[in-house]
Order: sequence, then C-alpha cells, then structure tokens
Amino acid sequence: MTREEIRLHDSQHKRIHWKRWGPYLSERSWGTVREDYSAEGTAWEFFPHDHARSRAYRWGEDGIAGISDRRQHLCFALAMWNGNDPILKERLFGLTGNEGNHGEDVKEYYFYLDSTPTHSYMKYLYKYPQAEFPYARLLNENRARDRRAPEFELMDTGIFHESRYFDVFAEYAKDSPEGICIRITAFNRGPEAADITLLPTLWFRNTWSWGAGAARPSMQAAASGVIECHEPYLGMRRLFTEGEPEILFTENETNYQRLFGTPNASAYVKDGVNDFIVHGAREAVNPGRTGTKAAAVYRFLIQPGESATIRLRLADGNRSFDDFDRVFADRISEADEFYAQLAPPDASEDARSVQRQAFAGMLWSKQFYYYDMKTWLRGDPGQPEPPASRLDGRNHEWRHLYNSDVISMPDKWEYPWYAAWDLAFHCIPLALVDPDFAKDQIVLILREWYMHPNGQIPAYEWQFGDVNPPVHAWAAWRVYKIDKKRHGKPDRLFLERVFHKLLLNFTWWVNRKDTEGNNLFAGGFLGLDNIGVFDRSKPLPTGGYLEQSDGTSWMAMYTLNMLAIAMELAGFDPAYEDVASKFFEHFVHITHAMNHLGGDGVALWDQADGFYYDVLHMPDGTHRPLKIRSLVGLITLFAVETLEPEAVERLPGFKRRMEWFLNNSDDVQEHIDEVRLPDGGIRRLLAVVNLRRLPRVLRYLLDEEEFLSPHGIRALSRIH
Repeated sequence: MTREEIRLHDSQHKRIHWKRWGPYLSERSWGTVREDYSAEGTAWEFFPHDHARSRAYRWGEDGIAGISDRRQHLCFALAMWNGNDPILKERLFGLTGNEGNHGEDVKEYYFYLDSTPTHSYMKYLYKYPQAEFPYARLLNENRARDRRAPEFELMDTGIFHESRYFDVFAEYAKDSPEGICIRITAFNRGPEAADITLLPTLWFRNTWSWGAGAARPSMQAAASGVIECHEPYLGMRRLFTEGEPEILFTENETNYQRLFGTPNASAYVKDGVNDFIVHGAREAVNPGRTGTKAAAVYRFLIQPGESATIRLRLADGNRSFDDFDRVFADRISEADEFYAQLAPPDASEDARSVQRQAFAGMLWSKQFYYYDMKTWLRGDPGQPEPPASRLDGRNHEWRHLYNSDVISMPDKWEYPWYAAWDLAFHCIPLALVDPDFAKDQIVLILREWYMHPNGQIPAYEWQFGDVNPPVHAWAAWRVYKIDKKRHGKPDRLFLERVFHKLLLNFTWWVNRKDTEGNNLFAGGFLGLDNIGVFDRSKPLPTGGYLEQSDGTSWMAMYTLNMLAIAMELAGFDPAYEDVASKFFEHFVHITHAMNHLGGDGVALWDQADGFYYDVLHMPDGTHRPLKIRSLVGLITLFAVETLEPEAVERLPGFKRRMEWFLNNSDDVQEHIDEVRLPDGGIRRLLAVVNLRRLPRVLRYLLDEEEFLSPHGIRALSRIH
C-alpha cells in the first residue's frame, strides 16, 4: 500500500484520526436556510453578504481556502486586503437567487488544485484583483439584465486587465493527525509593484451565544508569534507564525451596533479585524490580546513577477519550522505516488492532471453540515423567539432531523447544503479514491436522524420534503462493486445495511407516489425543474394528478437496482431470494403499465410518436398526454439490467419463481428480451424500452434537430 492508503486504512479503523482536520469549512454560510429566522422564509434577504463580516453564524462558518476540525470547533482560513477594497476579502462574494439574472452565482475565481483523501496534502488557488473589487457594479449590472442576457462576470468588468491581480496559493501538509503545516504564497502577476496584506485567521465557531450552556473557548497570545487556543472538545491548540507578525484579537460576536443600531454585548466583535485593517480603528481589536478570533498581519509590497510566502503551523503541541519544507516535500511525493496508480497506464500527463484535479474538487467540497431541526424550529433560549409561522412552515415535518456531520456538497458556495441525489452521484468518483468515505456517506443519508420515519430521504434544506430521483440503490450497488474491485473482497455488511434502509424508502415511494396503485408514479420535478409547462412539485393548477414518465422510469430503475442487490445478497443468504423475486415481478408490472395500459387505459408510451410522455389526469376523469419531448421520455433508457444464466442458476428458489411467473402471467414475455447462448443458457434483458422500441427512442436521442447537440444531450428537444 502507498503511504496515503495506509493513512486511509488507519483512519477507517479509527486507529489514527487522519481525517479529523480537513477542508470542512463552507464557502458561504450567509443566505442559507439554516441561518434564516425570518417570518417569510426569505433566506437570501435575512442574512445577506453585507452582514456576514459582522454577524455571528449560528450553524456553521465560512472562509476562503479554509479548514476546520470535523466538528468545526476551530476554524482557519485566509483573509486578504489589497489596500483598495472597502472590506477585507474574508469570504467569496456572489449574487443571491433574486439578484442574479440567472439565479445565485459566485463572482470570484478560485480553484481546487490538489488534495489527498485524508487531506494530508491540499492546494488551493484564489485570484485576487489588485484594484477595488467591483461589488456594486456586479450587483447592479446583473440586476439590470433579464434571463435572455448572459451573466455579467467579474472578468467582464476589466479588473484583470494587464494581469493586475495576485495568484494566492494556500497549501496544507500534515505532519501528524493533529499537526498541519500551512504555506501561503502570493504572486504578483501584474506589470507594477502592488501591495497586499495577508491575514491568516484562526477562530472558534460561536457555540456559546445561544443559551445552551456551552463553555466559551479562548485564544490568547502566548510566546512571540504564537496563538494559543483552549477549547473543551479539542483541548489546547497552537498556531505558530513565522516572522513575528502583528497578531490581532477580537471576538466572534455579532456587531449589533452596526447592523441593528443596538449596543454590543462585547467591546470586540466579529468585524474588529476588518475595521482595524481597512479603517485603522485600533479600538476595534483587543489590546489584551485575547479573544475567540485572531489574525496574523503580513504586509507585502510585491514586485512584478515576484512572490511572497508565509509559513505557519497548527498543532496540539510545540512545533518549529526546521522540518517544515521536508513535511511538504514528503506529503507532495506521497500524493504523487497515490494518484499515479489511479490513472490508466496509457494516460497522458495532461489526462492524469485533469483526473487528479477533478478528484481535488470532490475532496475539497466536503463540509461540516450542522442542522438541529427541533432547535431551529423552537429557537434558542438566548435569542428572540422565532416567528409562529415557523412551526408549520418550511421543514416543520422533519423535527426528527439532526445533522452534524462532514458531508460531500454539490458546491460549497452555490449549494452549501447536501442534496440527496447529488450526494449519491458524488459517491461514485469518491469511491475510486476513498471507498470507505463513499460508503459512509450513503449509510449516513439513510440513518434514522436523516431519513424520515416514513422512509423518505431528505432532499435539501430548502425543502427536505421535495422528491429527488431514487438513485441511492444504484449508487450503493456501484460503490459496492468499486470497493470490491479495489480491496479484493466484498463488503456485504455495507450492502445489507443500505438494502434494509432502502426497502423502507422503496415502500415510501410505492405508498406515496403511485397515486392510483397502477404502477405509474408521480414524484415532482425530480431534478428536471426547468423543462415542464408547470411546477411538477406543486399541486397541478388544473387539479387532478400527473403520471410521470421520468418518475415511473426512475422507479423501474430502482426495482432493477434492488433486484441486483438482492441477488448478490442471496448468493450468501437464501433468505434474500424471495425479495429478489418481488423486485423482479414489480419491475415487470411497472414496465407493463408504462408500455401497455396505465391508469384509465392510458399508456405513457405513445405508439404513433414512438416516445414516452407524462399523462395528465383531470378531475373530470379525462386524460391527455403532455406531448413535450424532453428528458422525461429519455430517462426510460436508464432502467436496464441483464440476468446472466449463471447468476440465476445459483439461486434455485428465485429461478423457480421467475419461471412460474413468466409462464403464468399474461403479456409478460413482451417486456423481457431473451438471448440463447451457445452453451444453452438464457440471458434475459430487463428494460423499460425493449429491443423493438429502442430504435424509435434512439432516433430522437441521436437527432441533432431533437436532443443531440454539440455540447451533449439537450434537456428539451430542439423542436420546442
């Protein structure tokens, strides 16, 4: 095993906690549902970017190129100032969902360059303009544009003209599970010398202001250039700074005076460092050099093409800088060794770099996510009571939900909250570098403190009760096979754990989304929120109900995934043969309903067009297909599985039931294509789109006047 694989092994077996520290800091905590205590549920407006520098977060912190422990007690990130901006650059700026002409959008340039799975080495790049950051212009220009116009980006402002910006690299290398070397390097890419102030910042997440009796941690200046931290969970930690910079201390407390015009509870508040650096307000930082937030101040005038580097170490004991460069060299070499084995042997250096940086993006997108629904609904004893509307408003049906975990995020700025089906897809590439983390993520989303007691999987914080495509069985099956290939042995315990929980979720789908009990399913927008003539997640404006081609196809795929898992488990425990038979027969019933007769004798398959459509059922009993060619009709192609003869032969109970079912059920054979192999065995193809209908659907898929485009598959046919 490589050194990184040894760390992964030790971490998974809880011998050495190499993953205790990682990139678990969000890139945006403002504008989130968790921080929203408004009566109307207007999360973007209740906690805007302008408040973020001055207002303590309740549920999680944010920063640039940041790290934290896995419970986010202690955070570290980089702040910067170019001498021109009206505020410190402490967090990424972007437009809210209501400000951007195409919705929310981050207006910065930053790149995840490298990371190992245990975060023993990480590298991040932020491009910082030297002129004043155009906050107002970005806001006003995008607000003035409509949806037909392109977004107005930071590059469009001309601020990078003549390369007048800094490339700021942040790198981390662990010398131990509790020791982290930090190297920050700023390159002046412009034609003239330019000033930059780098402020590596250390702070505690505010856990003490909410009236829950939490002990208040503390920071103080220790020896020259050392910040010493004390926190009940972590114990003592020290940040060692090189070069004896000035160190500023303040509190991670809300500046009520600035935001609300009321007196502050503390003389030193969250934006104290900002006010000291930008406005020269010496009274904003604590001369006693104690607090819950501290920043080291490094000021540089960097010549064109030159760079400046600062070095720091965060540890649970004493450290020097004697072995600093060696630690970095070793961790980079070990990262090279780890990734060298993942690339195909014939891959070019460019392809290897693309693969490695893609994994870096996945690994940097881990985030500590904290959401205690009971407390959020009820409010904190130390804070104003939430509006009464909250008790029957957003997510009130999810009182059991308690999330306090490191989770893979779709994007730590645009989507700094987990989305259930996104997470399932994330686990596939994650399994290639860290199969145990991928398995843990799938298990986590199905645990009792996530999954609703009725079996529904939480969708995302904006509406946990929304319905995402049921792809978790597929993800679990894929991760299981990837892990088996990598480790050489199957993790049946993982597969059994998720299978039992997925049975609950499958039952929820059948009971809640098959309105008429005819094996045709609804489900909402199911990830396709921009292609319908109306919002499929809400009651129909016409009344009645919708039988969805995509919802039914997803369920057909779900049954096949569960069939595959049940057959795998039945190879070790015959008790699973019965449930394998159940999913086989359920799939056939769904396929029959889609292709032959659904509710009221209406099929989702349109024989004349050779395509699948949603069917609208009106309150008066009439019905009509919604003849809009979109991905809802192509998702039928996802539901496909082959039954190999040898797999069937080793399950005699399943084989007998399947043969009886095939011989004694009308109209079943048309939904199963069979091929007799040279040895006499029968390979069976289970697919919603059988071999006779497949060419007709593919005719649309591969037609450039329909779905095929130079950039991939269109969500909506070009004919519309």
